[in-house]
Amino acid sequence: MAKSSNQKLKLLYLLKMLNEKTDEENTMTVNEMIAELNRYGITAERKSIYDDLEALRHYGLDIVTRKSKTTEYFVASRLFELPELKLLVDAIQCSKFVTHKKSNELIKKIESLASTKQAQSLHRQVYVSNRVKTINESIYYNVDRLHAAIAENKQVTFKYFDYDIKKEKVYRKNGDKYIVSPYGLSWDDENYYLVTFSTKYNDFTHYRVDRMTDIDLLEENREPLPEKAQFDIAEYSKKVFNMFGGEEVMVKIKFDNSLVNAAIDRFGKDIIIGKLDDTSFFIWIKVAVSSTFFAWLSQFGSKVKVLSPETVVEQYKNSLREILMQYE
Repeated sequence: MAKSSNQKLKLLYLLKMLNEKTDEENTMTVNEMIAELNRYGITAERKSIYDDLEALRHYGLDIVTRKSKTTEYFVASRLFELPELKLLVDAIQCSKFVTHKKSNELIKKIESLASTKQAQSLHRQVYVSNRVKTINESIYYNVDRLHAAIAENKQVTFKYFDYDIKKEKVYRKNGDKYIVSPYGLSWDDENYYLVTFSTKYNDFTHYRVDRMTDIDLLEENREPLPEKAQFDIAEYSKKVFNMFGGEEVMVKIKFDNSLVNAAIDRFGKDIIIGKLDDTSFFIWIKVAVSSTFFAWLSQFGSKVKVLSPETVVEQYKNSLREILMQYE
């Protein structure tokens, strides 16, 4: 390509490098711009760069100047701000109908809307047990802070509340802050949950993100997991029904053959399915036994039956009796 043709592309390459290489934390000097243009076979003088930057401002590019030892330039605002791009990435990963391949393709395109450095923070993982729909404004910012804490291996502190019958907030622990070690975020039953680990109890627990306020990152690193332990948020979400915890028990469940899809949808394709007879099958699965686990079973009526252990069978029977007593 002739030099004159390259010169005609100077403004376009300058626009490209500013969008790709700069943001509030990553800037460029005029000398760096000249060096970068040289890589494209374009020579430039300082004065022409100043003129080009002014032209790009008139075009609508939000170029901000910052002076320290040198004069630095960066793109301050874009069509999509970084938290909005993170939300789009989360939404794509949350969509069960979007394949893994297509998710990667879409996320790659979203990354092009941010600077190269900012795009690195878009590599996020959110496990979803039910399809995401909407999230409110408070979750929008809370989730972003919690993602940052997980990525930076930091503890977080927050206040946690419930609603009373007047729909007013009632803070737990008399308003004192929780200090936790975050290990994952899960979208379940249209709610975001923060999953944390405690060395004191040697176990995981979770909190509704929309009921958390005053979230702050601490300087202290997260409490480490036990030696050789690995955290799998997908497995955690599968066994904790709708994020209502309970004692974890290995349960044997009988299903009608017509419910094989329901079992796979709930517990994943890796479950081992055993044949009982020509009309039914069984699975062994470790779950947190709770009222929501029983509610999930009861939706299938007589097509599902808890076979063991006997303690869970009795718990389920008592749960059904209590429901029936409401109608006697």
